[in-house]
Amino acid sequence: MEAPTVFAAFDKDGDGKVSASELRCGLWSTLGEDMSEEDVAAILAAVDADGDGLLNQEEFSSLAAGAQENDDVKRRCLMEAFGMYTSSSMMITPASLRRTLSRLGSHELGVEECRAMICRFDLDGDGVLSFDEFRVMMMA
Repeated sequence: MEAPTVFAAFDKDGDGKVSASELRCGLWSTLGEDMSEEDVAAILAAVDADGDGLLNQEEFSSLAAGAQENDDVKRRCLMEAFGMYTSSSMMITPASLRRTLSRLGSHELGVEECRAMICRFDLDGDGVLSFDEFRVMMMA
């Protein structure tokens, strides 16, 4: 959804501004986020450049851009963590999982135990974890 369309969905009264209550309701209806009034007020204050207590289109867009940057940071962190566990094939294999856990000081696991750990999140059944499967596992 483009920012103007999202903005319009949040701006329930159509006045060209998003209030704290509209922001809170919009976060609930679009993301399922039930935030306290205090948290919503803090978010609003952080991007309310003109200090009127409301978000105009530009301020709302900066809020959305900040959320996108946060998603990019999370993805980069997950990619870095994924890289710690992967084999040369850029997949997490039972052997590569066992090696990494051993290096991290985890108690010694056998390859079969590692295979069982991978199996829980191996969505395509190929016996290894791809980045997307790893991401699902880390978000569970």
